[in-house]
Amino acid sequence: EVIEDFAPVVDKMVDEILLETGEKSWQPQDYLPDLSNQEAYIDDIKSLREMAAGVPDDVFVVLVGDMITEEALPTYQTLLNTFEGCDDPIGTTESAWARWSRGWTSEENRHGDLLNKYLYLSGKCDMRSIEVTIQHLITNGFNPGARKDPYRGFLYTSFQERATKISHGNVGKLAKDWGAKDMQRICAKIAGDEGRHEKAYQAFCTEIL
Repeated sequence: EVIEDFAPVVDKMVDEILLETGEKSWQPQDYLPDLSNQEAYIDDIKSLREMAAGVPDDVFVVLVGDMITEEALPTYQTLLNTFEGCDDPIGTTESAWARWSRGWTSEENRHGDLLNKYLYLSGKCDMRSIEVTIQHLITNGFNPGARKDPYRGFLYTSFQERATKISHGNVGKLAKDWGAKDMQRICAKIAGDEGRHEKAYQAFCTEIL
């Protein structure tokens, strides 16, 4: 009943926190070299790699960890669908909770896509080993101990969003220090998304209390 009672708050979060979708939303390609531009893409990739080469390996290790966390998105959406009263039983349910879950997932999906492509283009990473790690992570699953309880679950997601916001933001600052302007822009954009999502999950916890 508590979950149903504050569905209007969730509707508000969908309208005010989630961004526009489709053509009006930012996409990973907005922050990467356009490989269809035959005249410029080689120079753009060369520039990206030159900037990435100046960033210490330990910063890239953190970026890889952040990317792997983002690429585990299927696990997180599965988790949301276990919370009592917050599920999306048919995949197209029009409840406030279902629309939040799908909208949040669609926004988060961009993060892993963007970081994955950036790391690939940088030429600094063993991408196959990273891909194996991601597959293992999703295959093994994840249990934060929420036990289907939305309050426990939203406490976790609130801290998870804050943690990713801080980590992406810090990597962006380090990238700027080392002259990697494109990496800095990417991390700052993703950190901004995480900050918006954190506010929503905090609002959910406040309403439950």
